[in-house]
Order: sequence, then structure tokens, then C-alpha cells
Amino acid sequence: MPMLKYLLVAALLILPPGVAAQTAKPASNDSTPVAAEPQVLLHTSEGDLTLELYPDKAPKSVANFLQYVRDGFYDGTVLHRVIPGYLVQGGLYTRELQPKRTRPAIPSEADNGLSNLRGTIAVARGVDPNSGTAQFFFNLVDNRRLDFVGNQSGLTWGFAVFGKVIKGMDVLDKIAALPTRALGPFAGDVPDPLVVIESARILNEEAPASAGSAATPPKPKPVKPAAGKPERKPAKHAATG
Repeated sequence: MPMLKYLLVAALLILPPGVAAQTAKPASNDSTPVAAEPQVLLHTSEGDLTLELYPDKAPKSVANFLQYVRDGFYDGTVLHRVIPGYLVQGGLYTRELQPKRTRPAIPSEADNGLSNLRGTIAVARGVDPNSGTAQFFFNLVDNRRLDFVGNQSGLTWGFAVFGKVIKGMDVLDKIAALPTRALGPFAGDVPDPLVVIESARILNEEAPASAGSAATPPKPKPVKPAAGKPERKPAKHAATG
């Protein structure tokens, strides 16, 4: 891809500056079965998406996402950017398209060897590779141009994949087919009607211990309207807020 086209694509993925983690890895024992990868259910106004996350490849990104889920941060937020044949982005804005306050940004794990293939979920960010917070995006196609290729700049850093959709790709495709419009702070790409994440829940995590028993360890960046993709800002970036 010519450099100019690449720069444009990268711009779309960057999140605009605006609002402003923790990692936990379950210990495993050789004599016990390996724990299943974390799974999260996103119940949206258009249907359910079940995600499988990769803590072994993207521990910081997964821990960050799961904490936001535990905190109920995503409940009531919208998938505010839809670009057919490219991506669906969300994780920061309310139904009124107001950004929520996030926790501190996390380091980029884009160099973890995972590729932005169809159905994967990645961290949206700003120009700084280490500026990802709550926003994420789903790849609707194989977007290898969004992969890490070097640490020379924010564009070459790419976007960190940390999981994939294991159930509900038909729902994601239905969302991608919705008409879009300009709304609120966004010049375009906002789905009509708005797609709301009504709830986000971890499916295979033990519930906290009840009172009296041992405690169990258990949470924005506004994006620029023009971009509307992941948190990085390419011309038609995938991760903008």
C-alpha cells in the first residue's frame, strides 16, 4: 500500500485526545487443568457478541478490558463508529455521545504476534501507541495493515489485538450493515439507530466470595469525529473515538 494511503488508514484508527489497569494472570499448576480463556458477553441492542480473550498474548490489554467490564463501565455505552468492510468501534461514549472518564492509559501490546483478522477485537488508541484506555474495535475483515510492523512511529506500531468474537459474527455483520450518519461530535460513521451495549459480563469468572468467607480478588479518551476507528488516528483510522 502506498505510504500516503497507509497514513490515511492509520489516521482513522487513532482516537482523538480527550477524557481521561491492572494485570492479573491466574496461576496454573501442571497437575491441574489449564483454565479456559476469559470470555465476555456483550449484550447489545442488536444482539449478543461472545468474546474470547488472550491473556497469554496480551495480559495488560485483557486485564484492562476485564476491569472495565467488572466495573460496569461499558453498560449503556454505544458502538459509535461503523465503517463497512473495515471496523466497528465503541467503548467510550454514552447514548448522548458524551465520553466517559477512563482509567490511565496502558502500554501497547501490538507487538504480541496477533494479527487484526476478521472477528478480532483490538485496543483503540490515539497517536501515541501507549494511549489506549477503554475504547476497542472489531475488525470486520482481515486488516493486516493495522498490525505492528515496527516501533518507529505511532503508525508503524499498529493496534493490539487481545481477543476475538467466538459467537455473534452475524450480529456484528448486521451492525456493520446499518446506515450511518453524522451525529453529536462525529462528522459521520455513527450507526442509525445507535447500537447500545446494554450490558457486558464475564462468563467464566467465579463470583466473589460471600460475606464471612475468604475474600476473592475481583476497572476518555475522546476521539475525533472525523476518524471514528480504533484509538489511533489514521486518515480513515480504525480506532478513533
